[in-house]
Amino acid sequence: MLLEREAELAQVAEALRAAAAGDSSLLLLTGPLGAGRTALLHQLPTLAEGEKIRVLRANAAPMEQDFDLGVVRQLFDSLLTGAPEELRGQRIEAEADLCRTVFSDDAPPLDENGAVTIPEEALYGLRSVLATAGAERPLLVLVDDLQWVDTPSLRWLAFLVKRLHGLRAVVVCALRDGYRRPGDPLLREIVEAARRVLRPAPLSLGATKEVILEQFGVPGDEEFARACHESSAGNPLFLKSVLADLAMRGHRPTAEHAELARSLRPAQLRERLAGSLRAQPRPPRDLAAAIAVLGDQAEPDLLGRLAGLDPIGFLAALRDLHQLGLLVAEQEPRFLHRVVRDAVESSMTVAERERLHDAAAALMYHNGRPAELVAAQLLAVTSSDHPWAVEVLRAAADTALRRGAPRTAARYLRRALLDGSLTGEGRARLLIDLATAERGFDPAACERHISQAIPLLTTARLRAAAALRISPTIVGLGPPSVVDLLHQVAEDLGPAASLEGTARDVALRLEARLRHAGHEDPAELAAAVERLSALREEPPLITSAERELTVVLLNAAVLTARWPAAEVSRLANRILEREPATSDQVHTPLPLVVIGLVAADSVRGISSWLAMEQQTRRQGGTVVDALVNVQQAMVLSARGRVAQAREYAERAVRLAEVHWQEAGIVSTLALTRVALDLQDSALIERILDGPGRRRSSSLALTAALQFVKAAQDAEQGRWTSALETLLACGRQLEASGWRNPVLFSWRPWAADLHRRVGDPHAAGALAEEELLRATEWGAPVALGRALRVKARLSDGDQGLRLLHESVDVLRASANELELARTLLLLGKRLRPGGGEAAAVLREAAALASACGMPRLVERIRAADGSGAAAAPPEATLTRTERTVTSLVGRGLTNQEVAAELGVSSRAIEKHLTSSYRKLGVSGRRELIELLPRMHS
Repeated sequence: MLLEREAELAQVAEALRAAAAGDSSLLLLTGPLGAGRTALLHQLPTLAEGEKIRVLRANAAPMEQDFDLGVVRQLFDSLLTGAPEELRGQRIEAEADLCRTVFSDDAPPLDENGAVTIPEEALYGLRSVLATAGAERPLLVLVDDLQWVDTPSLRWLAFLVKRLHGLRAVVVCALRDGYRRPGDPLLREIVEAARRVLRPAPLSLGATKEVILEQFGVPGDEEFARACHESSAGNPLFLKSVLADLAMRGHRPTAEHAELARSLRPAQLRERLAGSLRAQPRPPRDLAAAIAVLGDQAEPDLLGRLAGLDPIGFLAALRDLHQLGLLVAEQEPRFLHRVVRDAVESSMTVAERERLHDAAAALMYHNGRPAELVAAQLLAVTSSDHPWAVEVLRAAADTALRRGAPRTAARYLRRALLDGSLTGEGRARLLIDLATAERGFDPAACERHISQAIPLLTTARLRAAAALRISPTIVGLGPPSVVDLLHQVAEDLGPAASLEGTARDVALRLEARLRHAGHEDPAELAAAVERLSALREEPPLITSAERELTVVLLNAAVLTARWPAAEVSRLANRILEREPATSDQVHTPLPLVVIGLVAADSVRGISSWLAMEQQTRRQGGTVVDALVNVQQAMVLSARGRVAQAREYAERAVRLAEVHWQEAGIVSTLALTRVALDLQDSALIERILDGPGRRRSSSLALTAALQFVKAAQDAEQGRWTSALETLLACGRQLEASGWRNPVLFSWRPWAADLHRRVGDPHAAGALAEEELLRATEWGAPVALGRALRVKARLSDGDQGLRLLHESVDVLRASANELELARTLLLLGKRLRPGGGEAAAVLREAAALASACGMPRLVERIRAADGSGAAAAPPEATLTRTERTVTSLVGRGLTNQEVAAELGVSSRAIEKHLTSSYRKLGVSGRRELIELLPRMHS
């Protein structure tokens, strides 16, 4: 199918009519590689159908350039083949003497230089044969790929096109743009003799759609068609190559494959382009290689110097590449398509590529280009002799880390390690830098490189500081090899009390790491609490090392519940006041402070600190991203905002899939908390089938998964099994010294299961013990929950009194979900249908809705027969809330809504939370579903 070539066909048809009247002409068909010259040339014989026109054809090829007079013989073979035998004989006989050189099987004569020579009478004899044939009917002479025609044939064509008068012939020669060869003078003669130059235009978008329809049999989506048109720039060869590759892969012309169409690099097209490049003279080939090597940094000055071209030679080579159809514009050194770069690179040897990249690195370095641009060139070189190479790679890695690209930084540093001149501390520093980059996405590699660096360091302080680059575990057990390494360097360094300055800070950090390594050992926890008490009421928090140690010691007090929640909250907030909010804290024990504040039910002030921390996070590695999201999920769960917590927890789990060790544990812990609050059986099953099948030595994860298994058993009516699981979990936690009633609230649940299986005495004993622990700890959420559990086991006025007390306590808690649960139980106990019960249930429904607990909302509404909870009076939104919800309904994110209204994302979040509560929906999805009904 030939598209949008009607103008060229019409011009050839007009030339044929003129030739029939005696006006012969030469037409030159030009264009870049893939423009469709050959396809158009093949279509021209159709113009002779039904007309008394004889067609002569010849196709030149690069492999036949040494076949002298090959093109001439093709033309005359096609002339003689169609004639009767007696006519063929007459024509040959008539010009036998003149044409014997051409048609003889003997080798043609050579001149003194060894080149084929054609006698002048033979040139005239060949023309006479054409004149004889043209006298009978007009001739259409077609020669494809004029640039590949053998020199003797080219000489005859140059002779012929100057003597077309009287032949009644139209000669059409196809010549690729940008081609140069030693026979240029003959080519120039032919080009200059052309009466018209036909240059097929690039295909339009409409034509592109027609080609897509022909290839796939169905129309393509608009986005797909536009992508194909833009990426091919209307070049038929590029377009058809991409479409054929897509069809071979089984893809359809849909919008979802638009980006693939843009990025696809068909192998056949690459090889054809590479072949075309190899046939070019040295300057355009060298310039193409320079463009491929420099990429986006392909500026004229650098390109010319890298290609070894002066300004005039550079412009000439640039023009040649554009005429070949490889550049987007004549003066712009940028390839038309990605496959062109592949073709250029495939046409170079490995040694050529390395030489060019090395030269490009040197050029860019001496021109003061940024370190990352120079480093990108060095990455493509196996080894380099430049004395500045290692420092440039280190500087590039530092830049990459600052912009949040640790994987890129690691690539630079691994390349720097290939420099064989690095030994001793120089190599150690490079290994430490590499480990620092890797700890955000590959903790195992980080540990390995630190272990390699430490023996190369000469002082105990340097070795200890290097060991601290390994990120600590937060809730799991660190690898024994890391713990042994920390012990070793700590012993070499000595105690902090005997040190000063930086060495003292390093020793304090080591103590923090080693004490935290024993956080599942009751003896180690007790020793840590004693150490914290020895620091007096105001532990030193001036340096970050002092804060790290205090956080670890405080975590021991939290796990064991040996300090009251109020003291924990006070000290934790003091630490936050002095600690800058950055994402680098995930590589220290400082995230433990979040766990402490969650356990103390003191999370209201931490949200802004975490928000600042997330803002400082750029594109951190997988582990970093996961841990930051886990912190947000923990705080939201502690506030009872389960729907929002789930979003962060799910995101953390996805990010942690690649690196299970630490990020996987903490993200699963966050998700189990959400699953238990939601009582979502599908999510519980997913956890047990996924992370639940992994083996882990973490006590926290083991306990969390036991909680989830008990939830599943209870949901399916296996109460005894669920109770046994919980009691076993409780014994394990107690044996490890983990006694915190907020973090490990197993007794309330076990008490309820005892009640269900008919053992009220055991239930009461557990409830009493939980109340005692909660009272000692002092966190409102733990105390309010313990009072509710005891109230559930108490009848009459005592139960009501305990519920009222639980409500009063929980109003001081950040956890609105626990308050909603207590209000539900209180509303059920109050006089049904009474005003107080309705008000209590209405408040419970609003809180449960704001927390994203639709099942709890339904239970509350079912408990209120009057329906008061189903239509809260607060359901009227403010004008701002209506605006915000309307924008959300249009699909805008919180950040986009904030930008639209000129306010902060935090303000939008507050308006949405208020709207959720008023409308009784659990989150954004339910809000969007509700909006059409509101508007109607």
